[in-house]
Amino acid sequence: MNIEIKRYTDEDLAGMISVWNEVVEDGIAFPQETLLTGESGAAFFEEQTYSAVAKDTDSGRIVGLYILHPNNIGRCGHIANASFAVSSSCRGEHIGEKLVKDCIVRAGEEGFRILQFNAVVSTNIHARHLYERCGFKQLGTIPGGFRMKDGHYEDICPYYIECGK
Repeated sequence: MNIEIKRYTDEDLAGMISVWNEVVEDGIAFPQETLLTGESGAAFFEEQTYSAVAKDTDSGRIVGLYILHPNNIGRCGHIANASFAVSSSCRGEHIGEKLVKDCIVRAGEEGFRILQFNAVVSTNIHARHLYERCGFKQLGTIPGGFRMKDGHYEDICPYYIECGK
């Protein structure tokens, strides 16, 4: 698999929506509960500061993505937030690592100084290890901050990294 990380185009939308919805349906990582449609997905990805895809250049298939946007406004507008999704059929192929590293660079290029993840579920060990390998620091733990799909609550662990100055 040859993975290219690039800004999305309209031709990528169907694949992006499919990967995004897979994570939403799992109910163990994203706070969203509503699946994207063609129309809502196009609007959602367009409104981000940057939306990127991980595309397998051999097959043309979208295997992952990230969205990058401000975490807040005004005096805190220099802090970015991002979400990552990798197709379940491609997990373990280091696609997430490529997405995270690209996102850190892109956040700096977009003028953000810090990249912060607000709601990393404590049981999402693979994501937590990835973020720590990439240099993110955990800010603490918010007890019961995430409602899982089955209704029980898990802790969330905010993370951050400096990405631009």
